[in-house]
Amino acid sequence: MANAKVSLGETPVARIGLGTNRLADTPENVAFIREAVAAGVGMIDTAHVYAGGESEATIGAALSGSSGGCVVATKGGYGDARPDVLGGQIEESLRRLQTEIIGLYYLHKPDPGTPIEESVGVIEEHRQRGSIRYIGVSNVSLVEVERARSVAPIAAVQNHYNLGERSADDVVDFCARNDVVFVPYFPLREKGGPAAAGIAKRHGATAHQISLAWLLRRSPTTLPIPGTLSIEHLRENLAALEIKLSDEEFEALR
Repeated sequence: MANAKVSLGETPVARIGLGTNRLADTPENVAFIREAVAAGVGMIDTAHVYAGGESEATIGAALSGSSGGCVVATKGGYGDARPDVLGGQIEESLRRLQTEIIGLYYLHKPDPGTPIEESVGVIEEHRQRGSIRYIGVSNVSLVEVERARSVAPIAAVQNHYNLGERSADDVVDFCARNDVVFVPYFPLREKGGPAAAGIAKRHGATAHQISLAWLLRRSPTTLPIPGTLSIEHLRENLAALEIKLSDEEFEALR
């Protein structure tokens, strides 16, 4: 079994999360978020821009300030990360999520027109004010991670990473060395081909579960956030925490 928890700052978090970029504000989805927390999901990941703001609003309606031990992470600054714009988005996210403290807030994407230090600086101001607990950065290079760390403590990095997309290998390794949580998005975009299918058969698992097990084994600080709107699929994802790949299986997928 993979180590089932990772430390986000001083907070232990279950190592499978939930991506919510398609989460519309419906009664069914409000119920789904509550079920996801009850099932043991470690992090619910959203963003200011997801579903035109409905993703955050749905999570806020479902949890109403009580996350049941699950970290709610959101992001801002996609396309425009000037401090005044980002500050406004933080305030709007607090209202939508119906909370006084956002568990984890990411700079969604560095803005070519704004130094990353300025964007992260306004998030740090909110952290010092007490409205953000932990800071993350997303869609970043290793150099950008280091620049962000020069102005604020960075607890998490979120990049595109899976069996077929490995361009962030250097960031994954940096995070492992520095006790920073690495959050791979689109973790299931690549199923691993025949090798993963064979390994899945041996474990009585699905190829998706093997993909997640590989990410969990890849680094002790990874926390994948597969997206789904199905409680059955979410439980299947969580079951990947029980799968232990052998050295040979891990290398065959690598």
